[in-house]
Amino acid sequence: MASSSSSPHAVPPHPATAPHPPHGPLHQHVLGELRRRIVSGTYAIGDSLPSESALCAEFSISRGTVRQALGTLRSEGLIGGGQGRPPVVRSRAVPQPFETFLSFSRWAAGVGRVPGQRTVEVARRGVHGVAADALGLEEGTPVVEVLRLRLLDGVPAMVERDTFIEPVGRLIFEFDPDTGSIYDHLISRGADLHAARHVIDAVAADETDADLLEVAAGAPLLRERRTTRNAAGVPVEYADDRYLPELAAFTIDNTQDTSLSMVRFPTASAAAASLVSPTAGLDPFTDPNQEPTA
Repeated sequence: MASSSSSPHAVPPHPATAPHPPHGPLHQHVLGELRRRIVSGTYAIGDSLPSESALCAEFSISRGTVRQALGTLRSEGLIGGGQGRPPVVRSRAVPQPFETFLSFSRWAAGVGRVPGQRTVEVARRGVHGVAADALGLEEGTPVVEVLRLRLLDGVPAMVERDTFIEPVGRLIFEFDPDTGSIYDHLISRGADLHAARHVIDAVAADETDADLLEVAAGAPLLRERRTTRNAAGVPVEYADDRYLPELAAFTIDNTQDTSLSMVRFPTASAAAASLVSPTAGLDPFTDPNQEPTA
């Protein structure tokens, strides 16, 4: 019987010439590791990344795979430069695409960080102000409010404020929000979280933000406000999430023939970008059921 070494199918391709899919596991591994080093500060803003040759040697990969990873980092705005010289780190704010707005944990894991949370409060109280307007409720109607600090590698990154209508929010009292995804729990209990509308603007840190995020009061934060509706179009959640701007950025990919558009309008504090799907009137465009928050 012929030995396995005599079979042409038993001879693996040389590592330097083995084909790698553009978005295959090896490409994603290198991309994730370089992104992690940038976001964690291993490569500081202004630092040069290792040369392509050095990266090829470190990861035992082809130059083409390195260039694919670097190209993605450039498109994300994390690196710049090039043209014969090693690229330079430009930013630590990793873009968060709109399809992951409702998945803090997925976004964090995707950039090589460890997500976490610390619950400050879960309370049943009367709704008021902006939340009452967003949910279409009379002032004083009972709702359930959640205040959590979201973490990246144990470091404060975002303050999360959620207001749920009472029939949905009461389900949170049977769940420990420090253990993971509120959305995941609610959906598992049959909550109808069908679609969401997002508004992005800048806001000054209030005393609560400053205390939790360990910044000065009045420091600029990146705010994402969200109104989530059920399949019948009834609002069930209003959220106000406030990110440290050096740790997060948001991206919108669009083409001429897509239905997604950006509408800009002024607010009391700053210009806000509101994303609306023209084909659905004023209906939200993001589906939380596709990606539970975590």
